[in-house]
Amino acid sequence: MVDEQARREAAIGRLKEKRDFWSHVIAYVVVNAFLVVVWGVTNSGGNFWPIWPIGGWGIGLLIHAWETFRPRISEKAIQKEMQKGD
Repeated sequence: MVDEQARREAAIGRLKEKRDFWSHVIAYVVVNAFLVVVWGVTNSGGNFWPIWPIGGWGIGLLIHAWETFRPRISEKAIQKEMQKGD
């Protein structure tokens, strides 16, 4: 029963991580689209300055994606590593 509860809590945690990631993606798209519109309205042939927040925030978004979707450490891998230590 305890194992089932722990698995449930872990699953809920993973679902929250995924939800938070997709909220981050939506914010990224909306804010950066707004910045591009501002650039387009105020641009007089200058450089494309929104590339800086798009790129910087994009790096953060990639890191968030890696943290959210990377493979989890399995119980089998943990047991194997524990046996190596003996």
